[in-house]
Amino acid sequence: MRELSAGESFVITRHGVPVGRLTPIIGRMFIPTAELKEAFANLPPIDYGQFRADIDAHIDQNFLPGDDR
Repeated sequence: MRELSAGESFVITRHGVPVGRLTPIIGRMFIPTAELKEAFANLPPIDYGQFRADIDAHIDQNFLPGDDR
C-alpha cells in the first residue's frame, strides 16, 4: 500500500495471467484562475460555428441506434 500511495501501479495476475491493474487514485490538481488565464491568453479565438461543424463531422451524436436526428 505504501508503494500505491507513492504512485506505483501494479498488474494483478491469476496463475501468472494478468487479470487487472491496481493504480493509485489521482486527486484533482487545483490551478489558480490567474494562471489559467495567463496560459490561454495568447490562443486564437474559437470559431464556435466551425467548432460545432468539426464535432458533428467526427462524432456520432445519435442517442439511440437508428436515431437519425
